Amino acid sequence: MAGHFEALPGGGAAVALDDVEISILRSLAVQLMELIGPGDEPAADADPLAALFAEGPSEPPSDPALRRLFPDAYGDDSEELRAAASDFRRYTENDLRARKREDALVVVRALDSLSAEVEGEGGAVLKLGPDESRAWLGALNDLRLTIGTRLEVTDDEQSEELYRLPDSDPRKPMVMAYLWLGALQESLVATLMP
Repeated sequence: MAGHFEALPGGGAAVALDDVEISILRSLAVQLMELIGPGDEPAADADPLAALFAEGPSEPPSDPALRRLFPDAYGDDSEELRAAASDFRRYTENDLRARKREDALVVVRALDSLSAEVEGEGGAVLKLGPDESRAWLGALNDLRLTIGTRLEVTDDEQSEELYRLPDSDPRKPMVMAYLWLGALQESLVATLMP
């Protein structure tokens, strides 16, 4: 099981993680939540119907990684499509940001509970239920998209070049995280397939 997810009976998945892997995954998930931002949460006494129709941003984010996480719904080939993309973003981005934050938070909480259980033992087996597995899948995907954007990966050919980076290249740790997250994601997808 080391290094990849395996299916659990009744749904869900399990993976063996050592202390370093737990620390890296937790750090990346926290950084993802910081990148996504706190969002505009309605006040506790706010009208729930008004919150449902709260408007979000109408322009794409300036950060390339956020643009990758929150892309335009339509191409920008015409004024009409740009206007439609703006409207779509205005009414969906807040919810999408909240879901992405929640997925990353599920990762952090699972790793925190795992760390508390195995203090000083060097690692443990993380067991996820079906809903947690889907949240992890979303967070792993978002992490890979973010790191891939930072590495300027745009196609498979560039991914192949990353494998051959010398150890002295300052991008090497980020590349290793990108590849490792891809393997975790791929194995988790396999556990969720019927």
